[in-house]
Order: sequence, then structure tokens, then C-alpha cells
Amino acid sequence: MGVKEGILALLVEGPKYGYQLKREFETATGEAWTLNVGQVYTTLGRLERDGLVEACGDEQKTHRITKAGIEEASLWMMHPVEPSAANRDEMSMKILLALTSSAADVDDVIGAQRSAAMKNLQDYQRLRTEAADDDLAWLVHLDRLTFQTEAQLRWLDRVESRIEQSGDLQERGAPEVSNRDPAIPSQVGGAHD
Repeated sequence: MGVKEGILALLVEGPKYGYQLKREFETATGEAWTLNVGQVYTTLGRLERDGLVEACGDEQKTHRITKAGIEEASLWMMHPVEPSAANRDEMSMKILLALTSSAADVDDVIGAQRSAAMKNLQDYQRLRTEAADDDLAWLVHLDRLTFQTEAQLRWLDRVESRIEQSGDLQERGAPEVSNRDPAIPSQVGGAHD
């Protein structure tokens, strides 16, 4: 998602000026995404240029969405977000590099990440108990962070399990077997990206 799509979605409700869009965007995202008001006005300028919004009002420079903007916002809202198999995140890269280099012990890397994730879960729980019951956007955002962190911990458990299994196979002298489809690296980015 970009700022453009967020602004269009907010303008569907009616005309708004830049600072109002900034505040509503931040509230709608549970304060997880803050904007500079200059960024809002720059985006509004591009949206106006593209015929998705138009300026209106004399006192403050307000903008309203056009029919094309409504269609764009609707298309974006209804298009499912697809996870990328080629997603590269720093945590994964650290673990993968620790597995194949001597830069750090992979168990130490996993342990450090697990400790940080557990602390984050505690922080999210504290924030949840402090949150107002009617602050739906913030509570939904905290739920997302909690579930992502829990998934991260499950993934770290799986990584450790695979490392143990790999070590057991090597100790027994079993040959490595790969069930990986050879076409997958080119489909998800491969090792040469």
C-alpha cells in the first residue's frame, strides 16, 4: 500500500484538506504509519494531475475524489494482497548467512531473535491492556503485530528443528535429499537476485 491509495480511500468519504488527511490516515492505521503533511500535499498534487482527485473550496485547499479516483480506490481495496515468495527480510538473511558462513553461530542468532520477539510480545500485551476498548484501529494493529511475532517464533522453532534434523542426518552419513522443484528458484527470485 502506498500513501496514494490511503488518501483515495479517505477521500471516498468526502472532501478533505491535507492536514485532515494526514490525521485521518494516521488514525486509520492505528498510528502505525505517520505522514509528513508535505508528503500528503505532494501526493494530492500527483492525484490531481492523474485526474483521480480535484481541488475544491476557497478557504482551505480541499480535495475531493473524482469518479476515476473512486474506481481506483475500489480496485485497490478489492485486489487481494499476495504474499511474495521472494520476500527478503533481514531476519531471514541473517539466519541463512549464519547457516552458510562463520560470521556468527546460527544458534546465537536464533536465540537473539527469539529473545527480541518474546520482549515484543510482552510489549504488545502491555499496550493492549492500556488501549481504549473503542480504539479499533490500534487494537487491530496490535493483533497483527502479535500474530506476526507469534508466527516468527514458530518459524524460529522450525528452523531449529531443521538444523537438528540436518545434523542427525550428517552424523549418520545419510545423503542429502532435496525435494525442491528445480523450477522454483527462478519463480521466486532464485539465488542469483
